[in-house]
Amino acid sequence: MNIILFEEHELGRSLPRRDERTIHLLKVLHKKPGDEFEAGILGGKKGTGRIEKINLDGSVFVTLYVSEPPPPRLKLRMAVSFVRPIQLRRIFRDLSSIGVSAIDLVAADMGEKSYRDTKLLLSGGGQAALVEGAVQARDTRIPELKIYDNIESWLEAYPWEKTDNNRIPQLIAADNVRAEGSFFNLSVTTRPIVIAIGPERGWSDRERDLFEKAGFLRLSIGERSLRTETACTAAAALAMEKIEESGL
Repeated sequence: MNIILFEEHELGRSLPRRDERTIHLLKVLHKKPGDEFEAGILGGKKGTGRIEKINLDGSVFVTLYVSEPPPPRLKLRMAVSFVRPIQLRRIFRDLSSIGVSAIDLVAADMGEKSYRDTKLLLSGGGQAALVEGAVQARDTRIPELKIYDNIESWLEAYPWEKTDNNRIPQLIAADNVRAEGSFFNLSVTTRPIVIAIGPERGWSDRERDLFEKAGFLRLSIGERSLRTETACTAAAALAMEKIEESGL
């Protein structure tokens, strides 16, 4: 853990002995009463924490001193097709670590229908993966997460218009079949970027037509067929370079 995150309701309470943060502080970092560590409030500010006391039951009481803002998140929204739960967890973690502002989980025509029934989102595993990514990046905020039944409902919702101060975003659908260009030739932009990543079997022609009507560019990430999780990381990294260069 690069930063220890706490929720507001945990302040003023001891961390249980079996809490992974307690284990990390005492067993991995070998912290003792009086020692400080990097800490933050989930969704809030960051700074330092100090171990005040290790209780007889093994729980730990800490005090937080947080006044620094978290690092800015990228003006990058990612729509991702449902994949296997283990892959989905890695996608959440990695995109959160990279710093995307929002993740939209969308059911695609060519995706495996059973993946939509994942319990990851109901069990708290999705939230945990997002937090894990933020912790890795020393951030206190996690991406906004929304779920859509299909591409149509996502396009009709226009979620990016509600979160990017009405600036028209650069709309991109990753597509190695009917590509109009390449991610590698993407121009520097001062606009937010929205990227849609499909399942490993790709988009259907119906979905490609929907993207075209909605003003999306269909860009290739290369000639190879990638896992969805690999495509997410590659596309986010390429977009991140353009966003950082434009000063967003």
